[in-house]
Amino acid sequence: MTRSRWMAAVAFGSLMLAAAPSLAQQASPAPAAAQAPASRGLSLKDLAMMERVSEPRVSPDGRQILYAVRTTDWDGNKGVNGLWLADVLGGEQRKLAISEGGASGARWAPDGGAIYFLSSRGGSNQVWRTDAAGMAAAQVTTLPFDVSGFRIAPDGKSLVLAVSVFVDCDTLACTKTRLDARGKSTLQTYDRLPLRDFDHWVDTRRTHLFVQPLNGSGLSGGEPRDLLAGLDADVSAGDSSFDISPDGRTLVYGTQTQGVGEAFTSNSDVFRVALDGGTPVNLTESNKGSDGNPVFSPNGRQLAWLSAPRENVGGDQAAVWVAEADGSGAKKLTDWDRGAGGLQWRTDGRSLLVSAADEGQNRLFSVDARTGRITPLTGNGTVGAYEERAGVLAYAHERFVAPTQIFIQTRGEPRQISRQNAEVLAQMDLPKGEAFTFAGWNNEPVQGWVFKPAGAVEGRRYPAVYLIHGGPKSPWTENWSYRWNPQVYTAAGYAVVMINFHGSPGYGQAFTDAINDHWGDRPLEDLEKGWAAALSNNPWIDGDRACALGASYGGYMVNMIAGKWNGPWRCLVNHAGVFDVPQLMNAMDIGNFIWEFGGPSWERKAVYDAFNPETYAGDWKKPMLVLHGSKDFRVPMEQGLATFSALQRQGVPSRFVHVPDENHWVLKPRTWVDWQQEILDWVGRYTAPAG
Repeated sequence: MTRSRWMAAVAFGSLMLAAAPSLAQQASPAPAAAQAPASRGLSLKDLAMMERVSEPRVSPDGRQILYAVRTTDWDGNKGVNGLWLADVLGGEQRKLAISEGGASGARWAPDGGAIYFLSSRGGSNQVWRTDAAGMAAAQVTTLPFDVSGFRIAPDGKSLVLAVSVFVDCDTLACTKTRLDARGKSTLQTYDRLPLRDFDHWVDTRRTHLFVQPLNGSGLSGGEPRDLLAGLDADVSAGDSSFDISPDGRTLVYGTQTQGVGEAFTSNSDVFRVALDGGTPVNLTESNKGSDGNPVFSPNGRQLAWLSAPRENVGGDQAAVWVAEADGSGAKKLTDWDRGAGGLQWRTDGRSLLVSAADEGQNRLFSVDARTGRITPLTGNGTVGAYEERAGVLAYAHERFVAPTQIFIQTRGEPRQISRQNAEVLAQMDLPKGEAFTFAGWNNEPVQGWVFKPAGAVEGRRYPAVYLIHGGPKSPWTENWSYRWNPQVYTAAGYAVVMINFHGSPGYGQAFTDAINDHWGDRPLEDLEKGWAAALSNNPWIDGDRACALGASYGGYMVNMIAGKWNGPWRCLVNHAGVFDVPQLMNAMDIGNFIWEFGGPSWERKAVYDAFNPETYAGDWKKPMLVLHGSKDFRVPMEQGLATFSALQRQGVPSRFVHVPDENHWVLKPRTWVDWQQEILDWVGRYTAPAG
């Protein structure tokens, strides 16, 4: 629960933007592709088969970039992870030979002479090692169950491993014995929440951090030792969860320690513990909001982390805090009306890097370590993972018209170094999203985008789909989505309209907070006004042939639209949406998500009823497609079943698509194509594109 709660609470935080030269000109260029005439839009299989680029890692000398690429095994209906290497000075990129067994989560050894990575080629997920050429792999760890993440100590003599264990077990063998015994029975018992996490029932293990000694060959040199032994703490394996001091003596990490009350609070803290053992010390106990993402400065003298001030406020924006390495003298460095995430130090120690949603983009920013001054480093588009070493900044960047590629920046303009998908992209017509702003709820400015269909002809009118984002505090940003990509619909001949209604981060804390206690009215008002503005400004959109589509909170809003604003729509599409909000809040895997309604359903019944789709289900009339996965524990499938039942009971044209082996997302490539085809077929049945 620590992982999802920290991300939900502090993905968007607070700092002061410095003036920057023409951001529009700073936008990273779209990926270069071989010159060929654009001839078609993006097909479903095109998208499913694209190579997915991520996780840039800069070599210690700044000369090479290691990055991850996920390819698609169509027959196996799965993704396959591999590693690629590129020279900073240019030349061809190459896939490392060790990728053939599956490889992810790669990191350079401190001297740059080896690469460590995760692979399950031996039967369980363990740490493996290869030399810088990547030709042969050697297994480093041999734990009796999976390693979920790791870091390399700066001296290269040990690893810190993230491993899930039973807290009352004092050895790894004890945890393995208990797991084996559980496998002989189907009975599961629980004394506290959580019971489920996203798509699986929890087994009550907690992720602890272990020190794994390495021998002179860089392989396992002894038994791993639990640094959190006996503690009821659960640490994420992600990049932002823990860090090792440059001298290799100290570990810092973020976690929760509230015991049985953990499921009902967003409060997390930063802890410090010696790598040679000792009792962890809480460095942020006075703050009742979320603290996490701790990172040591390159010289080891300072510690920085992200801190959100309010407990149980979804979308509360995190600020950057700095202190001495031992946590003393802590001070708030930034005061910015944006939410910082992905905190890292630059190698010169003079500034830090953060990413933040910012008016429909997700940009990379530099934070002055003394003054807190914020400088944007990228323009339009979405920045994913990033890393800077030896003066070389590498980052993953994507746009509406370009899937993720790796860019580097030293001095001057950014330069693209990966070339995945170039050939197929050269064949495509990918319409650019046109941003617009209108007066929404409270007459405040609200942003949206309109896309023309691929190959649009001047003077013709086109049907439209209205895409509604989820979260609800997960805004549309200019990115390349593998879930709800607008180019799938432009290729099918539709205009696409998307709105960042009140509640969407990237427009200030007050804008994000506006949805609290107002799930069903203020965002709906924005959507109504945004649709009207899109039609008014784009007469080529045929507003009489349109369908509204949404997933998760977007599916909730589709159900609200069905009851309160069903006039304009030929059809509706609801994936993993909400029918009964009180039931959702008491059954979902996030115990403190009730922050969206200010308290539990029995204390806030009037608010829940006012913004509950079930309240208005008797007014549903528009045809609706309902899609849901059996492994969805974020919005359990009973919500989709109830939606479909209400539609069928009233004789409303409807169809239910059951995805038995998927969770809140649809991840398997062939399944995703079939799922998305169901959506296109449904929309086409009621509002077919002009021929």
